[in-house]
Amino acid sequence: MIVKEVLNEELLTLAEVKEILSDIAEERRERDLELAYEFRKALHHAELFAKASPGKSRELVNKLLELEKMKPVIAIRIADLIPQSRDELRAVYAKEKYTLSSEELDQILELVAEAID
Repeated sequence: MIVKEVLNEELLTLAEVKEILSDIAEERRERDLELAYEFRKALHHAELFAKASPGKSRELVNKLLELEKMKPVIAIRIADLIPQSRDELRAVYAKEKYTLSSEELDQILELVAEAID
């Protein structure tokens, strides 16, 4: 399949991707259509690694975006990975040109803990 033009682009969490792919797979199964290999692999990956529900992951992203040093890409990454420690969170920020204080890290970890409860 060759893509000629991108019509719309939106950042999604892995949980949201899992929900969308599951809906598409169910629709195709109802119509007795075969699922392509790449599609099955993408769905399996999303099912394997999505750690929260789509609603909770989007809610976490929205809360994270309210923070001062938060970019949408990083908020999505945090919602996908659900870091449990400062070290895991620092790994998410490893490529950024700035570092976060201990208070900022703790604030993010609190938001993550609230989201998964």
